[in-house]
Amino acid sequence: MPALTGRIDAPTNRSSNTYTEVLRTPGAWKFYLAAAPARIGIAMTGLGIVWLVHGSTGSYAAAGSVTGGFAVAEAVAGPQVARLIDRFGQTRMLPLTLLAHAVAVALLIGLTITGAPLPALIATGVLAGGTLPQIGAQTAARWSHALRDTPMLSSAFALEALSVGIAFMVGPGLVGIISSSTAPAAGSLLATGLLLSGGFLLSVQRDTAPPPHAPGHHVSSKDLLHKRFAALVGTNIGIGLFFGSMQVSVTAFAVSRGTPGLAGPLYSITSLVSLFAGLAYGARRWRTAPETQFVLAFIWLTLSCLPLIAVDTPLTAAVALALPGLAIAPFQTLSAVLTESAVDSAVLTQAFTWLNSGGAAGIALGSAFAGWVVDGHSAQYGFGIALAAAVTATAMAVTVKLSGR
Repeated sequence: MPALTGRIDAPTNRSSNTYTEVLRTPGAWKFYLAAAPARIGIAMTGLGIVWLVHGSTGSYAAAGSVTGGFAVAEAVAGPQVARLIDRFGQTRMLPLTLLAHAVAVALLIGLTITGAPLPALIATGVLAGGTLPQIGAQTAARWSHALRDTPMLSSAFALEALSVGIAFMVGPGLVGIISSSTAPAAGSLLATGLLLSGGFLLSVQRDTAPPPHAPGHHVSSKDLLHKRFAALVGTNIGIGLFFGSMQVSVTAFAVSRGTPGLAGPLYSITSLVSLFAGLAYGARRWRTAPETQFVLAFIWLTLSCLPLIAVDTPLTAAVALALPGLAIAPFQTLSAVLTESAVDSAVLTQAFTWLNSGGAAGIALGSAFAGWVVDGHSAQYGFGIALAAAVTATAMAVTVKLSGR
């Protein structure tokens, strides 16, 4: 039976729910590959701004302020831009947002070079964040348009989660290498170039783009305001809190053990395991209903946080950090599947963007709160914050299951 009718079939040896079958969908591999450089560019943008501003001011506080303005603007303005995309269509709106973002980044680079005051840099960072194109939401909407009510949709969303995971493993490292070895502005220039190239390639593919919705369409953004979708956004806030607290806690743990160089490799273990788990998950059909799988994924995430509180060496931390990765990619896939089934196609891009905004807000809050707690106590207390975030997300997942359609 179709995944979006509440049931996913059991794994079979000859399942049509495979990545090969998904990419054989007319036009699918073209828009999927076109978006790849744009995803990497987006993954580089925030850290690129840190390098850019710090290189000019010498202040991490200034860099954090500009990046914070960028992140808040993206979270707030992203769904509003997505609303215009749902109304007027990707092929009309995507080029406009790409150009606006490019202008904002160029202005930010120019202001940093000329030594503009911090308020001007923050304002420009806000402009860059508010115009950042939500490529992931738009490719997810294309998958839904092509595969709605088919068992292949969950595999398509798993491909999306895989590509995003790869982008956020490659992007930050790439921007660090480029900015440190050439010039602080080089990372931002490369990020914007990748975003523009991938975004414009995506925008010219009209055949796979969801149609714009007429002004008289009875569905509005208010149709997102119901318990089921609110709970889905809540789970993304919770997972953002988890990631934000983990970023700080893993770094603090590595430093406290005298191995600061292991902070990055340790943190990447969760993402690496998540990639393989997501690849395996999306290649199968599952008998259990998506809502039940959603709850089970978060229960596992909660249980997997418990060993982190007791880790004492980098080796035990590495093993413990692998466990949460088994839940992350399935969560991302199921979150998209459940969202697609919960909202009308007329507001689908907005819905996916709200999920992204919830995650971004959670990361910002989790990083700030965990930093305050770790400063006053230890890394283990930060892992406790991650556990509390997982518990909160689990409660939201239960609400999703109980809310029905």
